Amino acid sequence: MKIFICDGSADGFFTAVFDAFKTKDCIITSNNEVQLSLDSEIVRVETDKEKSERVQRGIYRCDSEALADISLVLRSCDSLKEQTAFEYIKALTAKQSPVKKAYNMPEVVEFNDILYKVTGETHRLKGFLRFMESANGTFYAPYSPDNDITELLMPHFAERFKSERFVIHDLKRKIAGMYNGHEWIMGYAGEAEIYLSEYEKTFETLWKKYYKSVNITERPHEKQMKGYMPVRYWKYLPEKKDLN
Repeated sequence: MKIFICDGSADGFFTAVFDAFKTKDCIITSNNEVQLSLDSEIVRVETDKEKSERVQRGIYRCDSEALADISLVLRSCDSLKEQTAFEYIKALTAKQSPVKKAYNMPEVVEFNDILYKVTGETHRLKGFLRFMESANGTFYAPYSPDNDITELLMPHFAERFKSERFVIHDLKRKIAGMYNGHEWIMGYAGEAEIYLSEYEKTFETLWKKYYKSVNITERPHEKQMKGYMPVRYWKYLPEKKDLN
């Protein structure tokens, strides 16, 4: 079996699709630590913009909306995301028409499942993401999403906070989206040391007091809370800090 290892970029993936498309038994992945079988043959894919564009044009001819969906799937944390997208592309090109609603096809069901997890987390974080006001007036939101969705969140919050400066910091991937009140960019961001404004400190204290006042100790409702918001998001909520 041939294992095509790409660099994790979208162009790298589409290049791998070009190189692997006519190979019967193969896997595409960006995981350099993939487990190998005795008959495995590693193929290191060198990203080629021209090959990538040729593949994308072919996909677009079959389904003009598929590229956007594939782009979202490639943002997933799923270790099989590239292979799942590859199988979806093969199904798409075999039919030469959209297959997104072909729920009788296992490769389509798997693709849609990953797609739903990415779009679902993006939607949740539009409501769950919490910003803190720093001492210099910039709003800062740290979080550790399952999927690589910071770039998907930036247009929403840039529209919502049109004249405000803010940073959305993915601590897991060490990347951040930065908005200066006019335009936003993505960049690398390691550890951050944030000094809160006095207003933010006061607001956080009041929020904790409110939370304590409405929370009935004798009637814990954490099960319900977990249903509304996954526990992995709690550590970035002011009302959930220092309440043990």
